[in-house]
Amino acid sequence: MADVNTRNRRSAPTRRRIVEAAHGLFATRGYSGTTFQEVADTAGVSVQTVYFHYGSKSQLLKHVVDVASVGDDEPIPLLERPWFVELRGSTDPRKAIALWVRESGAIFDRVAAILAVVRDAAAGDPEMAEQWQVNSGQRRTAHETFVGILDGLDALRPGMDVQRATDVTVGLLSPDLFLVLERECGWSTAQWSAWAAGQLAYALLGADDECSDR
Repeated sequence: MADVNTRNRRSAPTRRRIVEAAHGLFATRGYSGTTFQEVADTAGVSVQTVYFHYGSKSQLLKHVVDVASVGDDEPIPLLERPWFVELRGSTDPRKAIALWVRESGAIFDRVAAILAVVRDAAAGDPEMAEQWQVNSGQRRTAHETFVGILDGLDALRPGMDVQRATDVTVGLLSPDLFLVLERECGWSTAQWSAWAAGQLAYALLGADDECSDR
């Protein structure tokens, strides 16, 4: 077991270089436009090394999404991260929304462009279609968990149940909408966060004050 752990520690920097290289290539060239040879060349490793660690391009893209979603390759799920533990302990629904949106913006900075690659590839690749469904399901589960925290605080506006609140959250905090506002409208992540937090508070809590704008 010690030898296995030692090998894993030694190979971790190589895996990180591969993932970083693949992230950049997938984001700029798309799924079909990226080859293992290009990933290997960019990472400074042999193509055999890329195959050894990931086996297929679909598995490599899956790992790129996983790492980008949480920000590292540590085996700690998103909903067990310290910031989410903090959110679970929140007693102020507005602060909980602000924290959820802030962290969602940080995640989108890393992963939104890569999720768009998965979405686009899903139309012609069954493995990517399955991956898109998995990623969509994971996003909904995360938002539903967040909405459950608000519901536990009895903070949802009258007539807003957990399912509807989750639907609204999934829509407002969509990576597609994030990319539209960032790329087409020129918004910064901070501007998106301020707007999204205001909109989400108004939609879920029935806030009386004006929603935040740009």
